[in-house]
Amino acid sequence: MRDPYKILGVKRDAGQDEIKAAWRHMAKAVHPDHNQGDPTASARFAEIGRAYETLKDPKKRSLFDNAARMAEAKANENTIMQQRQAAREAAMRAKAAQANAERVMEELARAAAQKAAADAANQQKTGAAEPAEEMIERIFGTQARAAAGGGRDQGFSAGAARRPEPEAAIADKQPEAGKAEAEQQAAEDAAAQASAIMQPLSLLTSLVRRFTGSGTQQAPEKVPDQFATKTVSIDDLIKGSWLTVDLGEGREAGFALAAGTTEGHQVRLKGQGHKLTGMQRGDAVINIHIAPDERFTVSGFDLHTVLPVTIENAVLGTDARIEGPRGPINVTVPAWSGSDKTIRISGQGLANADGGKGDLVVELRIMLWEKPDDKVTDLMRSMKNGLFL
Repeated sequence: MRDPYKILGVKRDAGQDEIKAAWRHMAKAVHPDHNQGDPTASARFAEIGRAYETLKDPKKRSLFDNAARMAEAKANENTIMQQRQAAREAAMRAKAAQANAERVMEELARAAAQKAAADAANQQKTGAAEPAEEMIERIFGTQARAAAGGGRDQGFSAGAARRPEPEAAIADKQPEAGKAEAEQQAAEDAAAQASAIMQPLSLLTSLVRRFTGSGTQQAPEKVPDQFATKTVSIDDLIKGSWLTVDLGEGREAGFALAAGTTEGHQVRLKGQGHKLTGMQRGDAVINIHIAPDERFTVSGFDLHTVLPVTIENAVLGTDARIEGPRGPINVTVPAWSGSDKTIRISGQGLANADGGKGDLVVELRIMLWEKPDDKVTDLMRSMKNGLFL
């Protein structure tokens, strides 16, 4: 069986008079005799009866309350365990991602060093030295150059060797006997250039992190949503009232009832749910439940009310004044109206999300007089026996 408190629409601390009144109102509204076109009416009527039988008996009510508390405690325990497990899994994924990024960076660093050494050796043979920033640009592209400082005057200016002149130029400036010294100088310049390549490896590391995303701070995993139920009145929905809901542990959250709110609607309050260390705070999701009302029942955005009429008014027609959700309303009952007749008043229901409103549906119920009337009784007997002319 579902929660009898939710079935009757009462709070858990409701008194017996409130429970009985709620049961009478709902039983009248869903009675199969008044809902002959609804195949679910009998099941709903029986469910309301079982809920009332549970709550009107102090012993049965106490047993249900104890079982509900145990189930709620078990659910909270499972939620906490799931949240802790989710936090552990998130930490493991982050650790694995970091280790993978470090391996990628190490491989790129080794590749850069090997390429630099090979180019330095080649330049030593040819005597044509390449600037360090140009080598970085050639190996890793222009973005690596930008990470290293963005230009020839930045990044490598302190550690890079000067660009050596070509071997032919050195030969023109020096006598033949000095060629050996010039070649030695070119080799030293190439070695210095290779050393300069190794200095900005930290910059390459940051570049790899940017490409792979391992260097960015990933948002922590979000805590699962916290669910709560708020019971509201029809007047609250019509006025768009500001309400508060208890989230437990001394926490409350406030929200306004927006247009489009009806039975079963969910209000999501960002970042007002459970909070766990190392995880992004979850949301609070508020399920809206409309409290029973003696005047109206809710169907979507329509409001339904019952108008009792006597036999003579049902046959002859009449004018009546009823209580509407926003004040008194005059209603005309057409002649020869039975209990299956409804009168729909447009725009007197609840506000929807499209800027419109539902309708007020007036359901007619033919009622007998409190005391029997002999003339009416004789008339009905004559009609039943076929003696009426």
